[in-house]
Amino acid sequence: MNALFARIVVLVSGAAILVVETLATRLVAPYVGLTLESTSAVIGVALAGIAAGASLGGRWADVLPPRRVAAGALAVGGLGVLAVRPLVRVLGPALGPGPLAAVVLVAASTLVSVTALAMVTPAVTRARIAQVEGAGAVIGGLSAAGTVGSLAGVFLTGFVLVALLPVAVILLVTAAACLLMAAFTAVERTRNAVVGTAVTAAVLAAALVAVPGRCDVDTVYYCASVETDPADPHARVLVLDDLRHSAIDLADPTHLEFAYTQRFADVIDTAFAPGVPLDAVHVGGGGFTMPRFLAATRPGSASTVLEVDAGVVELGRRELGVAEIPGVDTRIGDARSLLAALPSASADVVVGDAFGARSVPWHLATAEFAADVHRVLRHDGIYVLNVIDHEPWDLLAAELATLAARFPHVALLARPEQLAPGGGGNAVVVASDLPIDVAALADRAAARGEPGSVRGDEGARRFAGDARVLTDDRAPVDQLMS
Repeated sequence: MNALFARIVVLVSGAAILVVETLATRLVAPYVGLTLESTSAVIGVALAGIAAGASLGGRWADVLPPRRVAAGALAVGGLGVLAVRPLVRVLGPALGPGPLAAVVLVAASTLVSVTALAMVTPAVTRARIAQVEGAGAVIGGLSAAGTVGSLAGVFLTGFVLVALLPVAVILLVTAAACLLMAAFTAVERTRNAVVGTAVTAAVLAAALVAVPGRCDVDTVYYCASVETDPADPHARVLVLDDLRHSAIDLADPTHLEFAYTQRFADVIDTAFAPGVPLDAVHVGGGGFTMPRFLAATRPGSASTVLEVDAGVVELGRRELGVAEIPGVDTRIGDARSLLAALPSASADVVVGDAFGARSVPWHLATAEFAADVHRVLRHDGIYVLNVIDHEPWDLLAAELATLAARFPHVALLARPEQLAPGGGGNAVVVASDLPIDVAALADRAAARGEPGSVRGDEGARRFAGDARVLTDDRAPVDQLMS
């Protein structure tokens, strides 16, 4: 095996490992959520597979012809890449959400392919070393080639391929590259081996495409779909990964289906005179429920929507009528950096409704982010934030403590049964420089069948208790939810 070919083989195998692991986070998110635990599971399984593959590849290359080991590992790795997506889609619904499910799902779907591909480098290295002299250069060169391949795999996938191609196509191309390298690496290619590999690859490729998933579209960040209600042809629900994110009525933009959006509307309508146009900033776009509501109830309102995922916006334009909402300025990018670019005292309302799985992204939950929200708001402005949590409500308490440290006035909107033992769900936190009209909010909640669901300054701060303020240095939002 000549030096150039050896480096190409190692580079391809290293790239394939990182393509699989980069995509694994996206593939498992619709079933176990996109959390720190699921990301950690992907990294941990990858490292376990790499360690196991390095050990097995080295051992087998000492007792079998190294090229045969490398070729077999590439073939198994390529077939394993084809199997990743079907395995996730079959096992995901059975396992359900949670940290343990994330580890099991990632391991079951990716461990074989990663382990096999990690066997390639030691096998190729063994094939290249004919004597001790010069072995260091061979080992170093192949290690460098593998690392370059890994870098190419992660950067090309994260920055280029996901934005250009469907996940299925990326996996097909990756698998094809591994199988081609296997064919070129093999010294002997028997008819049975070739036919068997080809048939297996064809079956797995068909399964990769045919096994149904939960997505209408794979965006850069989400498995996104739009659900319709057979009983109401105008109702639409946007689902991101495994979370029902937004509900809209195409025929009635004032209809708010989810309770938390009704609370958003209560806060806005008690803080500002009816019909007065507002300047609003929306941290997270989703289905554009609140920009749609403001445009209908307060004509002339300007909504600046900060949405990280262009694919979600495009899906909204295609199926949710987002392009028809007047006064909307959509900006694609991370909400924290986009908010930092907005002028001071430029907004009447900031609406926080951005989620990574079920938790607010950690960098949008900290005191530093709250300070920037405060800067953007006018003196009479309000910040409303949607928080999902459950007993013992550590995340909700921490978020209340964080906003209470920045704003003079806070309130908590959640049904009493949500905050009872065993409860949970969406709660809305309100923060403002001016006093919040708690009595008016309570009247609106009671009229809607939610008596006792509003806590003013004293009750909200009591609920926060001694929870620590979240900061950029410490914001374990996923762990607080767990």
